[in-house]
Amino acid sequence: MPVPEMPVPEISAPEMSVPGLPGPLVGSGWLAERLGRVVVFDASVGAHRGAPVRIPGARPFDLDGALSDHAAAVPHTMPSPADFAEALCGLGVHDTDTVVVYDGAGIYSSARAWWMLRAMGFDRVAVLDGGLPAWVAAGLDVEAGAAAYEGPRGSFTARPRPGLLVDAGTVADALADPAAAVFDARSRERFAGTAPEPRPGLRGGHMPGALNLPFGELQGPDGLMRPAGELRAAFGALAGDRERLLFSCGSGVTACVLALGATLAGYGRTAVYDGSWSEWGLPSQLRPVVTGP
Repeated sequence: MPVPEMPVPEISAPEMSVPGLPGPLVGSGWLAERLGRVVVFDASVGAHRGAPVRIPGARPFDLDGALSDHAAAVPHTMPSPADFAEALCGLGVHDTDTVVVYDGAGIYSSARAWWMLRAMGFDRVAVLDGGLPAWVAAGLDVEAGAAAYEGPRGSFTARPRPGLLVDAGTVADALADPAAAVFDARSRERFAGTAPEPRPGLRGGHMPGALNLPFGELQGPDGLMRPAGELRAAFGALAGDRERLLFSCGSGVTACVLALGATLAGYGRTAVYDGSWSEWGLPSQLRPVVTGP
């Protein structure tokens, strides 16, 4: 049966000394004009983590490190509110700051950081369109060295929003709800079960009734997010008139690219499955898997 929407905590109004964000996505030019007045995070993972150059002043939003719960059974699990707040305070973030997140792949893991901040009640955050590649392509300055921070502590307050990150039970209910659509951001081959999963021990295939929209299809050849109308068309072609959308992927990272795209497309009732295929794909009689397109 449908899962009720949860109340949204009140968020403080934007600080007037920093121009308001134009939306959940900003361009390189917008950020370049505001360096020094916004907090810039590098949320790169994998091979891009600890890159030898960074946008000037970038701090590390380390999804492969402190900003995931390593005691959890699956990777990239959201930390507890207390641990998340402690990490953000250690990175010098205040409740009144404006934050822009990028990653070295383009738009890959930066959307995960954006969604996590929103899930903790912080709305003064946007993703850099095209990430570090777009910044470099625009001829903008970079600094040598990986993202780092050694400044004073911040005063970040976690205000969790239930319902933005959901569990397997919520996804199972949504799969049976004719008013909801569950999207899978993995490649078409992994969705069909014709390509092996990169994590050992996982079954191939997808959830019965899930819809496949690989996250890269929301971006153009230039690595930038597609226009809102094209994004709406991409989701609508699969979901029809359903407005409640849930997103999954391999480990809850690129599902957030779909969440970003859906937000840009005007969808408001969205959620990310935190465990994603790293959890659902484990051997289980309770979580069915099918193969094929």
